[in-house]
Amino acid sequence: MGIEEIVLLDEADHAVGTAPKAESHHGDTPYHLAFSCYLVDPEGRVLITQRALGKKTFPGVWTGSCCGHPGPGEGLRGAVLRRLEDELGVSATSLTPVLPEFRYRATASDGTVEFERCPVVRAFTSEIEVRPNPDEVEHAQWWAWERCLELMELPESSPWYRLQLAELAPLGDPLTWPDAGTDALPPALRW
Repeated sequence: MGIEEIVLLDEADHAVGTAPKAESHHGDTPYHLAFSCYLVDPEGRVLITQRALGKKTFPGVWTGSCCGHPGPGEGLRGAVLRRLEDELGVSATSLTPVLPEFRYRATASDGTVEFERCPVVRAFTSEIEVRPNPDEVEHAQWWAWERCLELMELPESSPWYRLQLAELAPLGDPLTWPDAGTDALPPALRW
């Protein structure tokens, strides 16, 4: 596998180039393309994960099911499905954009910055048994939505999780989150 590249964006969310992922996250991280995914089981539980303690950015924080960076020319669906398999060893039966316009900037305690246009996707799965990649995920647990909302208030949750949950909470039960469509996805990202 080659060097993982991220897609750099301008202020209008158009692709303006690429950069190696490993070298791009620091105190002055450039604005780039990412995504977050919330994996939901048939009972409406959400898979919540703790990032591996060895991760360069935000190690050990609790967050949604998975996140990642679409590669150059990769669509959002493909990127989400790839990362679900790579991080958790699961597949999804359907994907729905729920917060296509989400973006954030956050600084970790060590000064590392995340600065991302990060559409949020809900994915359904019937695969309850997950196989976390220890390089990516320390723990993975199925949680009731009420517990997910409680995590939003705790400092051990990731900054992007707290911001996303502030927008997801009013949507109610994850089983019924509305499809926000693909029109508001960034120009640099196809579905």
